[in-house]
Parts: sequence; C-alpha cells; structure tokens
Amino acid sequence: QDHVCSLAKVPFRGAPCSDAAGRQVPYSAIMKQVNSSLSGLLWDDEQKSPFYEYKDALGHFHQVWYDDPLSISLKAAYVKNRGLRGIGMWNGNCLDYSKEAVAEQQTEAMWQALTP
Repeated sequence: QDHVCSLAKVPFRGAPCSDAAGRQVPYSAIMKQVNSSLSGLLWDDEQKSPFYEYKDALGHFHQVWYDDPLSISLKAAYVKNRGLRGIGMWNGNCLDYSKEAVAEQQTEAMWQALTP
C-alpha cells in the first residue's frame, strides 16, 4: 500500500509502543533530507504531522515522521482550545543551534510554534 511502512519488532523495553524499533533523527538532518527524498514532504491529516519516505543505499524503504512548526502549532492550539495543562516535545536538543541563518530561522520557528 502507498505510505505504509512496517517497523521491526524488538523486545518490550518498558514504555508504551517500545516494541516498535525506530530511531530519533535530528531535525537538521530531516530538513536536509526531506527535499531530496523519494516522496518529498507528505502530510497525514489524522496525525497532523508531516512525514517523508526514502530508500537507503541498499534499497530499503524508510519512513520518517516528525514535527515542524505547522504540526506543533496545530497541536499547541488543540491543547489551548481544550484548556489542557500543556504540551511537550520529544527532544529539543535535536534542533540545530548552530549560527547558520537557515538553522536559526528553523529553530526559532519551532520554539515559537509551542506558544499559540
């Protein structure tokens, strides 16, 4: 099926969904790879999240899901509109804090998205 990717099963590691093997990728790497990916940027309206697909050098298919300023702002607005107590993000250390102009703009946009 289009846009269906299965994850390898690994032993339960004590957290919800921890039997699905995946790995964390820095946001800067995602931003560099999405434009040259097999699919380009795709959007899942149910999850309100972007993702893309690519094949590695061995021809294995991969799918990368992530948050961007739009998806975070939609989730933050959802929290605010329902009077919930807050929102969190997986790992802010994966943003690019270098002094490169594009990186600074992307990182600032991500932090701004948390405050609807």
